[in-house]
Amino acid sequence: MSNFIKTIEACFAPDGRLANANVGFFPRSGQTKMAIAVANCIEQGGNLVVEAGTGVGKTFAYLVPALLSGERVLLSTGTKTLQDQLFGRDLPRLMQTLGVAGKIALLKGRSNYLCTQRLAFARHSVNPSDRFQARTLAQIEKWAQSTATGDLAEIKGLDERSAVIPLATSTRDNCVGTECPNYKSCFVNLARKEALSADVVVINHHLFFADLNVRESGVAELLPSSRIVVFDEAHKLNEIGVEFSGHQFASRQILDFCKDALAITLAQVRGLAAWNDLIASLEKSIKDLRLSLLDAGLPNGKIAWADGAPEGILQAYWQGSINKVTDALEDLEQALQLCAENSPDLARLLARCEELQKEIDRFAKTCPVDFVRWLELGQHLRLAQAPLDIAQVLKANTEVPDGTPANEQKSWIFTSATLGTDEEMLWFTEPCGLQEATRLRVESPFDYAAQASIYIPIPFPEPANSKHSVEVARLVANSASIIGGRTLVLTTTLKALQIIADELNEAFLVDKQIVVLRQGSLPKRELIERFRAAGKDGQPGAILVASASFWEGVDIAGDALQLVVIDKLPFPPPNDPVVQARGKRLEEAGKSSFNDYSLPEAIVALKQGAGRLIRHEHDMGVLLICDNRIKQKNYGRKVLAALPPMYVLQNHQALLEQLDLITKASTSS
Repeated sequence: MSNFIKTIEACFAPDGRLANANVGFFPRSGQTKMAIAVANCIEQGGNLVVEAGTGVGKTFAYLVPALLSGERVLLSTGTKTLQDQLFGRDLPRLMQTLGVAGKIALLKGRSNYLCTQRLAFARHSVNPSDRFQARTLAQIEKWAQSTATGDLAEIKGLDERSAVIPLATSTRDNCVGTECPNYKSCFVNLARKEALSADVVVINHHLFFADLNVRESGVAELLPSSRIVVFDEAHKLNEIGVEFSGHQFASRQILDFCKDALAITLAQVRGLAAWNDLIASLEKSIKDLRLSLLDAGLPNGKIAWADGAPEGILQAYWQGSINKVTDALEDLEQALQLCAENSPDLARLLARCEELQKEIDRFAKTCPVDFVRWLELGQHLRLAQAPLDIAQVLKANTEVPDGTPANEQKSWIFTSATLGTDEEMLWFTEPCGLQEATRLRVESPFDYAAQASIYIPIPFPEPANSKHSVEVARLVANSASIIGGRTLVLTTTLKALQIIADELNEAFLVDKQIVVLRQGSLPKRELIERFRAAGKDGQPGAILVASASFWEGVDIAGDALQLVVIDKLPFPPPNDPVVQARGKRLEEAGKSSFNDYSLPEAIVALKQGAGRLIRHEHDMGVLLICDNRIKQKNYGRKVLAALPPMYVLQNHQALLEQLDLITKASTSS
C-alpha cells in the first residue's frame, strides 16, 4: 500500500482529519472504500466508474484524494446546483479541513454571465408594457453595478426562464469578441482566465461537451493540463453528451439573426443595400417553412427523419421549401460581403450568415451512420441530428496512448448514485464506451427496511386509462392530509402534472391547511424553498407536483418530505426518434429494445425519483408508485429488485397506518 493510499485511508478513520474537524463527518466503510478506489485511480491513471448509493458521501470520497494529490483537478457536474454547491461550500470547507492551499474557480457556459455590452441596449428590446420584464431588467441593471463575477445565479429570485436573460447575455453567434469595447472587462473572459490559473476548476457536463464540440469556452485548454477529471452526476453524461455532439438548425436562430441584422445594417450601412427587403425575405422563408409543415398535417413534437425528408413530407416539396431559405440566406450574404469590413458588427453578421448556410446545407446531405436525424415542430422549428451515444467522443479523450507511463496517464472518475441495473453497470458504461473501466458499486448505508416503506396500490386504473391521473390525485389528497402535506408528486408527463395539480387544488380549495405548489408557477429554487418552509411557524403544509428535472438533484432532508408519489414507470417515449433509433440498433444486434433499453432506462429514472425520499440516516417516509404493472407484469420483479430494500405495504390500510406512524414520530421528535 502506497503512502498516498495510507494517507487517504487515515483521513476517513474514526480519529482522522475529517472526524476531528467536525464537518458533519462520521465513518462509513463504503465511503472509505470509494475514496481508496479513487486514490488508486489517481495514482495509476485510467478510468474508474463508481455507483455510490445515497448516503455514502461520494462527494468527500472523490474530493479528498483529488485535493491531496497536489495536482490540478477538473470537476464536472450534471447540474448547476451541484456546481454552485461544490464551489461555494464543499471545496472551501474541505480545503480548510485538509490544510490544502490552492485556487478554486467556477466556470459556466456563456449564457450564465452578464454581457454589459448587450445590457446597454436591452432597454430597447424590452416591451415597456410588460411590467415583469421591466422589473427583471431593472433588477439585473442594479445588480450589474456591484457584481464581481457577472454570474446571474447571484441574483436572488431571478427566474431562469425569463425572456430578459437572453437580452442581457451573449451567445457565440452575437459576441463580437476582441472587437467589443468591453472586451477587457468581459465576465466570460474573466471567468476563463480564473479557470486557467486555478488548481481546482468546477464546470458542468453541458459546458464540457459544448466546448469539446466547438473548442470555444476554455475547457479545451483546461483538459490537457488537468490529469485528474471527475464527473459527478455521471448518469446524465450520455444524454447531455448526445445533445452537444450533434448539430441543429432552428428557426429561432434565423429570426434572432434577422432581428440583429436589421438593427445593425440600418444603423451602420442603411443605403448600401435594400436591407429591409433582404431581411424580410429571409424571415418570411423560415416562417413559411414552419407553416408549410403545419399545413401538411405534421403534429407538434419530434418527427422521425430517416431518408431525404421528414416522415409525411414529399422530398421534392421539402427540398423546395429548404431552397427558399437557402436562397434568401445567399442573397443577404452577398450584400453583407460588400460592407463586412466597415465594422466588427457587420463582419460578425457575415460570419453568422455563413454559419447558418453551412448548418442548413448539412441537413440537405445524408444523415451519417450511427446518427439519428429528426425534425421538431412547436412554437419554433428545429432540425436536429445526433449520435446515438457518446462512446466515440469519450474514447477519443480517455484512451491512453501505448507506452504512456502510469504516472502520466489521465485519471477519469465517473460517479453517481444510479448507473445501471446490473453489476457491470452496462446501462452507463456501454453508451459511454467505458466497458474496460474499473467498476465499483457501493451500497447505501441507510437502513431502508426500517426507514422507508413502498406501496403499489392494487386495484388501480391502468396508466393508459384516462382516469389514472385523477385517481392518483385522490390518493395523494387522502395520504397527504394525514401527514400535513410533506408530499412530492413526480409525474412522467406535463399533461399528468396539470391534471393532478388541478385536482389537488380542487380538493384543498376549502381546507386551507395544505397548499399545492406546481412546477412552472415559480422558479425551481423558490418552489423548493417554499416547500421546505411549509408547515413551520403556523404555515400550511404543502404538496409539490413536478416533473422532469425534479426527479433528480432535489435534496430535501428531514421531516419536510415524507411521502414521494410517482404516477407511473418513467419509460422513454416510444415515438421519440432517438428512442426508436436506439431500439432498432439493439434489435439488429439480436437484443431486445424493451429489455435492453426501455426497461433499464425506466428503472434508472425510477431510482432517481425514489432517491428523493431518504436523504439522511434519520429520515422516514413512504414511496408510493401508482403503476400496477409492477405487480402484474413479469418485469415488475426486476423493477422492485432495483429499488432500495424498503418495507412493502400490502394494502391501503397498511399505508394509512404507516403514514399515521410517521406523523406521530415527527410530532414527538
